[in-house]
Amino acid sequence: QVQLEESGGGLVQAGGSLRLSCTASTIVFRNNAMGWYRQAPGQERKLVAFIFEDGARINYADLVKGRFTISRDNAKNTVTLDLNNLEPEDTAVYYCNSFPPWYGGRVWGQGTQVTVSS
Repeated sequence: QVQLEESGGGLVQAGGSLRLSCTASTIVFRNNAMGWYRQAPGQERKLVAFIFEDGARINYADLVKGRFTISRDNAKNTVTLDLNNLEPEDTAVYYCNSFPPWYGGRVWGQGTQVTVSS
């Protein structure tokens, strides 16, 4: 059974920080790039960052470059996203998934809500 479980969201003031964590099933995690995505109210889900299995190849969306850091622990099937210098525009539900998304995007976890107040 495929599982994606995100945690770590919360309410923070602008300029604050959060650490998001995700645990994924081995079938999703192993041998795949992993990504963090976010969906703001009324908007489509968008890719925020992804990291290849080797941990050395990483890419960020322009909007978060320099503020967010993605990492992974292959021994624990976890992927982490450190969010720094948060802005109200970062408010969204954050999801992890493989990159590209597992099974064509038909499988997602419940996500974790990040709310940034101004």
